[in-house]
Amino acid sequence: MELNVVLVEPEIPQNTGNIARTCAAAGAVLHLVRPLGFFLDDKSLKRAGLDYWESLDLHFHDSLEHFLKNNSNSNMYYISTKGKICYTDIEYTDNCYMLFGKETAGLPGWLLESNPERCVRIPMLEGKRSLNLANSAAILVYEYMRQKGFPNMITA
Repeated sequence: MELNVVLVEPEIPQNTGNIARTCAAAGAVLHLVRPLGFFLDDKSLKRAGLDYWESLDLHFHDSLEHFLKNNSNSNMYYISTKGKICYTDIEYTDNCYMLFGKETAGLPGWLLESNPERCVRIPMLEGKRSLNLANSAAILVYEYMRQKGFPNMITA
């Protein structure tokens, strides 16, 4: 059982650092798809991730196309405000990938349009801006873990 969190062109180092911390705490793999909107030695990135960076399974990909080509047989979910499926209505499979787009634009339209049955959303009030990327990732990671029975996690 493995969960993969994929950040496509993340722009804000604090979000990426917080997501790295969530992935490390939950045992999820983190994938960063370039270009990144920050330098990896950014103080904000390191501060948000604290000392979790050492225990994180982290992978880099040169582009979204490169990532998709190298993971073409993988079970992917595209997290988007444009998704039609509520994140709690999915039965997540082992070894799945949850893709999150960059903070200012989300995932590319062509990706969402070609995979509508895989586009997942977090419910929000109409007319409101989307949730923070780090919060969204945490919601999805822990829904996955809940469905799997919180494997290897302390629950009580």
